Order: sequence, then C-alpha cells, then structure tokens
Amino acid sequence: MIVVTGATGNVGGELVRALAARGDTAVRAVARRPDPAAFSPGVEVAAADLADPVSLGPALAGARGLFLLGGFAGAELLATARQAGVDHVVLLTSRCVVGGRPDNAITRMWLDAEDAVRSSGLAWTILRPSGFHSNALRWLPQLQAGDVVQAPWPAVAIASIDPADIAAVAAVALTEPGHEGTALPLSGPEALTPADLVAVLADVLGRPLRYEPLADDDARARMAADGMPPPFVDAQFRFFSDAEFDDSPVLDTVRAVTGREPRTFAGWARAHAADLAAGPEG
Repeated sequence: MIVVTGATGNVGGELVRALAARGDTAVRAVARRPDPAAFSPGVEVAAADLADPVSLGPALAGARGLFLLGGFAGAELLATARQAGVDHVVLLTSRCVVGGRPDNAITRMWLDAEDAVRSSGLAWTILRPSGFHSNALRWLPQLQAGDVVQAPWPAVAIASIDPADIAAVAAVALTEPGHEGTALPLSGPEALTPADLVAVLADVLGRPLRYEPLADDDARARMAADGMPPPFVDAQFRFFSDAEFDDSPVLDTVRAVTGREPRTFAGWARAHAADLAAGPEG
C-alpha cells in the first residue's frame, strides 16, 4: 500500500493516477475532503488533515510507502508514519534548497522539511522540482477578463515542469528500489520567460494573447490579495527580483529516472486546454 497525501493537488492527483495505472500497487488517496468519485476505481480514499498529524494515523494503516508534501513534513507527522509501519517517504520540496539562501522563508521551509525527513528514521527520497507548468492556471481570471496577461519578472526564465512528470518520478521512487537516500533535482525541457509562456498559450488557445510586465508594487499587492503570507511574498521577490535563485537550468533527471522525456509547456497546455479555454466573459 502506498499513501499519497495532497491527492487532490497538481502532483498528488497525477501520482494517484500513475500508481493506479500500474495495476500492481494498492493506492490510498488522502486529502482533507476527498471525493471518492474523483478517483479511479480501486483507489482507496481517506480523509485526513496534514496540519493535524494524529488524523493521518488511520489513513496510514498497512502502508509501506508515503508521498508527502514538504510544507507538512514535521517530526510529529513523521513519527506517526513510522509508528504506522511506513518504511519509505518520498518528500516533495523544491530545487531552491540548492540555489537559494537558508534565511529565505520559502527555502527555509523546504530545508526544515528535508531535515525532518532525514532524521525521521525512515528511508527517504527527496524530489526537488523547478516551478510547475500548472502555475499558469493562476492566470485564469486574466484569461477570462480579456487577452492581456500581466505577470512580474519579464526577464526571468524558468525551466518549469509538468506535475505529471514529477509524479512519474515519484511513482518510480515509491515502487522500485535504488532511490533511497537520494535527492533528485527535476526540471522541464526548456526555460521560458513569461512572454514565452503567454505566446504558447496564445497558439494553443487560438487567441491574440499579449504579455504585459507587471510592476513590482502591483505584483506584491496581487500576491497579498491572493493570501500569500508576507514572508513568502518577500521570498519570491528575493528569488527573482534580487536574482537570489536561478530556476532556469534544464536537467535530465526525468528522462534518466522514468525513461521518457519530460513534457513541454506546450504539451501541458494542449492537455489542459479545456481548463484554460474559458474566454473573456461577455
């Protein structure tokens, strides 16, 4: 049995599907309020809140592998996993732990999670991806409002990755030996700026989309309005305005681990065109 937390999220949902498709692995999907109808037949579903580690105990019964979101990897939760008989944790963090500074709030969060897993007494594998292709879904309100997409950091290129490729690596790590005690940096196949991303969406959606750089003050205000904690807002600006972290290097890890090439942003956009296709509201 493999337990996937965050099973309704971008990576967790893809991982549940990937493991279920194998046909030889029992999978239990865990989320705060999961809808059993949203998962493939044969996938067990359990409710738990990672902010309340005790609630995860019943969902871990009989599990040997656990996929865990880095923001929740604390000592109490990992002790609960160990007591339940879990022997291998695959932890999702970020590759900013290598390029970022430890006093950056986001980098610190991921470093603390990695430290907790390493000291948990469990076998572990850490996945350190770049930014996600699916971050483009944050632009949905703008796509619904018109053909202009505003975003900060026009000169910053990111080798973003498809969450399905992260999930594919996680599935290998959870089901095949040889990845214990390793930290795997992951990226997509190309580094693209915001203008590049918008151009891809324009082509895929058949719309005259135009990218417009967003001033730092306006970007800060939007992040705050979206509920991002102030330390995390500051962390983002340290990453990209202050050039503290470079998320542009392209890595070969996805192909090396899974045997397949990572999907481009264009490929992701075509696969999710229905999610992105809502045009301007009339």
